[in-house]
Amino acid sequence: MQPETSRTDIRNQARQAFGLLRRAAHPDRKHLAWAILWLVVAAGLEVLGPLLGKKLIDEHLLPHRADWPRMAMLLAGVLVFSWSASWLRYLQLVRLSGLAMRSVQRLREWVFGHVLRLPMAFFDHAITGQLVSRVTNDTEAVKRLYIQALFVILDSGIVVLGTTAAMAWLDWRLMLIVLALVPAVLFIVWLYQRLSAPAVTRARALRSDINGQMAESIGGMSVLQANNAAQRFGQRFADTNAAHYKARVAELRANALLLRPALDLLNVILLAVVIYSFGQRAMSSVEVGVLYAFISYITRVVEPLIQITMQFSSLQQAIVAASRVNALLAEPEATEHSAGRAAGAPQRVARQDAPAVRVRGLNFAYVPGQPVLHDLSLEIAQGAFVGVVGHTGSGKSTLLSLLLRYYTPASGSIEICGEPLAAISNERFRAEVGLVPQDPFLLAASARENIDMGRGLPQERIEEAARAAHAHDFIAALEQGYDTPLGESGSRLSTGQKQLVAIARALAGSPRILLLDEATSHIDSQTEQVVQEALDELRGRVTVIAIAHRLSTIRSADRIIVLNHGRIAESGAHEELMRIDGGLYQRLYQLQQLAA
Repeated sequence: MQPETSRTDIRNQARQAFGLLRRAAHPDRKHLAWAILWLVVAAGLEVLGPLLGKKLIDEHLLPHRADWPRMAMLLAGVLVFSWSASWLRYLQLVRLSGLAMRSVQRLREWVFGHVLRLPMAFFDHAITGQLVSRVTNDTEAVKRLYIQALFVILDSGIVVLGTTAAMAWLDWRLMLIVLALVPAVLFIVWLYQRLSAPAVTRARALRSDINGQMAESIGGMSVLQANNAAQRFGQRFADTNAAHYKARVAELRANALLLRPALDLLNVILLAVVIYSFGQRAMSSVEVGVLYAFISYITRVVEPLIQITMQFSSLQQAIVAASRVNALLAEPEATEHSAGRAAGAPQRVARQDAPAVRVRGLNFAYVPGQPVLHDLSLEIAQGAFVGVVGHTGSGKSTLLSLLLRYYTPASGSIEICGEPLAAISNERFRAEVGLVPQDPFLLAASARENIDMGRGLPQERIEEAARAAHAHDFIAALEQGYDTPLGESGSRLSTGQKQLVAIARALAGSPRILLLDEATSHIDSQTEQVVQEALDELRGRVTVIAIAHRLSTIRSADRIIVLNHGRIAESGAHEELMRIDGGLYQRLYQLQQLAA
C-alpha cells in the first residue's frame, strides 16, 4: 500500500505540470493571446443577450407596446449575439486544440530525445512498459490538460467574470448573493482534490505497472509457457488490475459525490434565494426585466462553474501524468551528452603513437561497498586483436560498459588514443568506437536500413561493410537484396546471420576500435568460423577487443586478458597462457574442450 499523497506533493505536482505546460506551449504564445482576446469578445456578446431580453420585457411586453420592427430587432440581436459568441468559441476551440496537439508533439519529442540521452545506469532499473507508458499515455493525458486548462477553464472563467460584471451593473446587492457561490465551489474543488488525488496518483502508477507487465509477459511468452508460469503471471496481472480498479472506483466515488450533484444543489438554492429576494420587493415592470436578466445570468454563472469543476477529474489525472513526465525529464542525462561535449567543441588530435586503449587504476562498483573492478590497469596497442575472458562475474562486461561510457568509474582513468575518455565528444566517440552486442538488435526494416542505422551511408559503403562481415552473400540472395524487410527483430534471419549483420553495422561506421560483447555465444560453430575470418581480416586496421565466453573465438588473438574477481589474473597469447600449469585460462580452455 503506497502512502497517501501529501498536500505538498499535490501542490508540487500541479506546479510541475503547469510549468511543463507553459514551456511546451511557449512557441505558440501568440495563438494563446489571440484566443484569450476572442474569448473575451465572445463573453461580451453573450452578456448582451439577457440585457436585450430585459429591454424587450421592460419596453414592449409589460407596457403592451407592440413595436414589431423594434421587437424583431431586439430578438434578432439576441440570436445574432448568441450565434456569434458560439461561433467565436468554436474557432478558439479549434485554435487551442491545434496548440495542444503541437505542444504534445513537442513534448513527446522532448521526452523521447531525453530517453535516448539517458545513461545506461538508468535502464538497469527502468521497466520498458512503464517508459512506453510515459512517452505515450502520459503525454496524451497532458493533451487533455491543455484543452481543459486552455479552453474549458479559460473560457468559463472569462464568462463568469463578464456575467458578474453585468449583474453588478443591474443590482450589486443580488450580485453579492450570486458571488457567494464562488467560495462554495472552491471548497468543493478543494475537498475533491483532497479525496481524489491519492487515488488518481495510485491509478496512474498502476496503469504503468499494467503496461510494464504486459510488455514483459508478451516479450517472454515462450519462457512463461515453457516454465508453466502463465497462470502465476496471469494472477499477478489480475491482482495489479484489481488494484487499479479499486483506485479508479475511489476516484469515481469522489466525482459522483462532489462534482455535478453538489453544484446542481447549489444552483437550486441560489435560484430560490434570488427569487425570494425579489418576492420581498414591490414588483414593478422594471423589476420583472431585472429578474429575467438575473435568472439568465445565474445560468451563465453556474454552468461555467459546473464545467470547470467537472473537468477536475480529468484535470487531476492530467496533472499526475504531467508530473510523471516531468520527473522523467528531470533524470540527469549521460555526461557525454552534456553541452560541453557538443560535436562542434574543440577536440584534441588523437596521437597515432599512443595505445588505442589505456586503463589506469580503474575501480568501479554498481553498489557502493561492493566493488566489481579493483585497481585495473592495461594497455592495448592500435590495430591489435585482444580477447578478454574470465568466469561469470569476473568483470568482463563491466569493463566493456566502462569503455563504452555507459558508466563512470569511481576512480582511475581511461584513454582512447591518448585522449581522456571523458573529453571526447559523443558524436566522435560513437563514430570511432563500434559495438557488436551479445544479442543483436535488428530493426523491423530492410537489411540496408539495419546496417545504415540512419547515418545516410552510400550503398557502396554498406556493401563493403557487409562483405567485410561476410554477410553480403546471404543478403544478396534475399528476394529484394539489401532492400528486403527482415521482419521484427530480424525474424527472417538465423541467429548467426543476425550477428553478421550486427558486425556489418559496426564496420560500416569505419570505427578505429571494435568491441565485441560475447558476439559468438549464441551462434553455431560454422558461423563462428566466419566471424573469426572477419576478425582476422580486420587485424592491423581496426583495434578489436573481444569479450568472449567461447575461447575458440579469441584463440588467435594477439593477447588474451584473463579476469578474475575484477583483477587481471593472467595476460598473454594463447600458447603462453596454456603453458601456465594450473592457470585459470588453461582450466577454462580444458573445460570447454571436454564439454565439446
